[in-house]
Amino acid sequence: MNERPAMLEQSATIYFGPWYRRSPFFEATRRAGCTAYDVYNHMLLPAYYDDPITEYWALLNDVVVWDVAVERTVEIRGKDADRLVDMLTCRDLTTCQVKQGKYMIVTAPDGGILNDPVLLHVDRDRWWMQLADSDAGLYALGAAVSSNLDVEIDYPDAYPMQVQGAKAARVLERLVGPAIYDLKYYWCDRFEIGDIPVLISRTGWTAVQGFEIDLLDPDRGDDLWDAVFAAGEGLGIRATAPIEARRIEAGIMNYNSDMTHEDTPLHIMGLERLVEDQPQDYIGKAALEDLKARGVDRKLVGIQWAGEELPAELSWFWPVIRDGEPIGKVTDAVWSPRLERNIGYAWVPIELAAPGNRLDVESEHGPLAVTTAAIPFIDPRKEVPAAPLKAD
Repeated sequence: MNERPAMLEQSATIYFGPWYRRSPFFEATRRAGCTAYDVYNHMLLPAYYDDPITEYWALLNDVVVWDVAVERTVEIRGKDADRLVDMLTCRDLTTCQVKQGKYMIVTAPDGGILNDPVLLHVDRDRWWMQLADSDAGLYALGAAVSSNLDVEIDYPDAYPMQVQGAKAARVLERLVGPAIYDLKYYWCDRFEIGDIPVLISRTGWTAVQGFEIDLLDPDRGDDLWDAVFAAGEGLGIRATAPIEARRIEAGIMNYNSDMTHEDTPLHIMGLERLVEDQPQDYIGKAALEDLKARGVDRKLVGIQWAGEELPAELSWFWPVIRDGEPIGKVTDAVWSPRLERNIGYAWVPIELAAPGNRLDVESEHGPLAVTTAAIPFIDPRKEVPAAPLKAD
């Protein structure tokens, strides 16, 4: 076993069983050396291959591959698909073109966040929501039934694999040719890798340059995995788990830990802009407009502190203390190799949400003195992932 002892101490064995879904890449991840799995959207998610710091630098300097078929795809199609999708979110999708994608917030009637998928407008009258960890497909089905709109909702064969990092575009060029350099940030298109049909989007959970390859034939998982790794020869390609340090640096949220249905995008630093002004109605519009006018009483913000590197990601929330009383909680924390300090997210009262406020935290490693910070910590304009792709 190659896990850090501190990570093993806060974990336990998970037994594989038929009640957990498996991705088409599952056996390949086992052969690649995955030693720990999480459960996400009722599916096994590869969670540990090597030391997180080693994998972090592999992402920034080379290219890494994640099996993220757990991002279960929900398809909404039909004559009224555009209208239903637009009803499900506070984002204005009326100008979202075919093959364009959006970061989506699925809203409840009270404005709460039910999911934050990548949304892809894959064809005319056809949309894919690639879900975070909640059954938002059932919510969409319920909304469709009550709306009387002409739509169909199901779960298509679409299983994403992320290819991310400094050399990701070179890997994709070897697989599908120079046309990959025409793919814009948050857009998608159909390709073939050999004789394997795929849909590729320029998206990812890293905010560095990268792609998601959607396998459209679940029987070809091993074939696609092998093709990607063959294309990465000489480029330092390796399989990794999702890299927490990079996503927190980038201000990317993790549903169910950083935010839940009890929170709205107005409560989260950096997501307020996604409550977009629009003439058409959507689920939760009245609640969000009212909250925007009144203002929120709490906020999810960044935190940072110097000192020793955290030995492991937190396994449960840490209380935030002010004058001896709990006032919030830390939802995520990790060592940032580039910033050379510990960073994370915390819920705090709105009067403490501005950067620079000192807070006390009770962690499993002892008391910590942290300071609030702006999110994202690095590249707030997403200039790195959105930059033009260039061939050598």
